[in-house]
Amino acid sequence: MEFPKENFSEWYNEVVEVAGLVDKRYPVKGMHIWRPYGWKIMQNIDNYFREIFSEYGHDEVNFPLLVPETEFKKEAEHIRGFEDEVFWVTHGGLNPLEVKLLLRPTSETAMYPMFSLWIRSHADLPLKIFQIVNIFRYETKQTRTFIRMREVHFFEAHTAHESYEDAERQIEEDIEIWKKIAEKLALPYRIVKKAEWDKFPGAIYSLGVETVMPSGRTLQIATFHQYGQNFSKPYGIEYLKENGEHEYVYQTTFGMSERLLGAIVGIHGDDRGLILPPEIAPIQVVIVPIVTKKKEEILKEAKKIKEELKEFRVHLDDRDNYTPGYKFYDWELRGVPLRLEIGPRDMEKKQVVLVRRDTREKIIVSREEYGEKIRELLGEIQKNLKEKAEAEMKGRIKRVGSIEEIKMNNAVSEVHWCGSEECGAKIEELTEKKIIGSPVHEKESGKCLICGKETDNFAYVAKPY
Repeated sequence: MEFPKENFSEWYNEVVEVAGLVDKRYPVKGMHIWRPYGWKIMQNIDNYFREIFSEYGHDEVNFPLLVPETEFKKEAEHIRGFEDEVFWVTHGGLNPLEVKLLLRPTSETAMYPMFSLWIRSHADLPLKIFQIVNIFRYETKQTRTFIRMREVHFFEAHTAHESYEDAERQIEEDIEIWKKIAEKLALPYRIVKKAEWDKFPGAIYSLGVETVMPSGRTLQIATFHQYGQNFSKPYGIEYLKENGEHEYVYQTTFGMSERLLGAIVGIHGDDRGLILPPEIAPIQVVIVPIVTKKKEEILKEAKKIKEELKEFRVHLDDRDNYTPGYKFYDWELRGVPLRLEIGPRDMEKKQVVLVRRDTREKIIVSREEYGEKIRELLGEIQKNLKEKAEAEMKGRIKRVGSIEEIKMNNAVSEVHWCGSEECGAKIEELTEKKIIGSPVHEKESGKCLICGKETDNFAYVAKPY
């Protein structure tokens, strides 16, 4: 059975379920049940987050889910950004609460009252923490697994600094961290500065990490926000400087979510199902015994191979009542990077057969060399997935010079834009698409598509998820 990827929306919805990532039948819209295989993938990603952010000096915390309305209301712009998206808790049992509580949409209003208690002097800075939690947003648009949910598995790093310049250095460090994450997940991306009207509520500016799905729509998979003192002032987060003066801290955040898994599914998958990057696959190598008359002998050899390969994440599929062909199909659907086949003839020749999930290439290798070959192939698969995805994304970005071309383009359009809200609104109105943002490190001279003004700024215009 195959899953035609031509109709991406149907393909995506079917694959995330039949591959055993989630069960969408939970009776609350926009909330799904993580099944064991999907949760293992997400936990592998989370564990890498813990490893790399700890390496860069962040400490993990875990804040309560509920936020008092009184704290939420302290930052006016933040409220305006989330007032239509929060879930409210109004009663304790049958008794109305004196102060309403909300389920965190993000954690600024939960964390920052505590920052004001933790930070006293310059010796307490920089403060760098992160947490991996669920957040809740009352999403009214059509929900889609991993991509647009009401309960979201979320990573958020929060930092506090002595100066704006130090906070800027943190943003640059975050970009450096993100590059390593993208390599781990084999994801292509572009970092853009969000339009003024599209930045995070309360931020001075926001940077978005955008990828392009096979449908031609963009998907924001990470964000960096420079808050300056916009949160520290209303929450009273100040420190004593070396000269004896008090100063409000400067803050940043870095956010990611289960959308990363949605991007992995959509970008790497094919008509046979998932293709998982080896770095985060729960199973890197699946052993499938080709059982015939010598069943016990072959199974014994397969178990020996599993023991020999314990440096990798290996699974032995010794299920009875299933043919090798069914097992091949099942593990291809789940995206296991490498399949190892062992049968009577292979035992006689002291060899195994390796099959790549990305290219479906079969490689026969001796038992003396197979461990090293598996290590080599997993590295090649990881690299191939990233390079292939990058090439495909480039093919979905097109430089255009007119409104009509933007409308006709089913993917991402690059257009010169002066950066003004007036011209940006006009582009969005005429094309019925969105300005996704402007590349952070790229400039090129041209004329604004709307006003004709000379500019070195250009923007990506597309339909986002």
